[in-house]
Amino acid sequence: MKQPVIHSDPDIQGGVPVFVGTRVPVKNLFDYLEAGDLLDEFLESFPSVTRQQAVAALELAREVLAADARLDGPADADVERAWSEEAQRRHREVVQGKVQPISGESVFANLRSRLKR
Repeated sequence: MKQPVIHSDPDIQGGVPVFVGTRVPVKNLFDYLEAGDLLDEFLESFPSVTRQQAVAALELAREVLAADARLDGPADADVERAWSEEAQRRHREVVQGKVQPISGESVFANLRSRLKR
């Protein structure tokens, strides 16, 4: 199992994500790179952060962005069709009086109570 490279603790920098074993916010790495600075310049400025930690944080960011891009991709046609058919079926049940509609607030209240369990 990989060792974590980023940590968040309310007692360290107010909970801002930092590199493990340091008080250096991970945001600083991205700020340096965004400003056009080299990784080596960041590491010189923050010697408590290792090259391995910085590279691992960048790899993690790449993985998260790639996963997010996949989620934002085109919808699967079969899934869209299945959701549409289910919505139409449920609407017919309400119209035909087979089921009673409930308010959106009731739905969310039910979800909140389930999440508290």
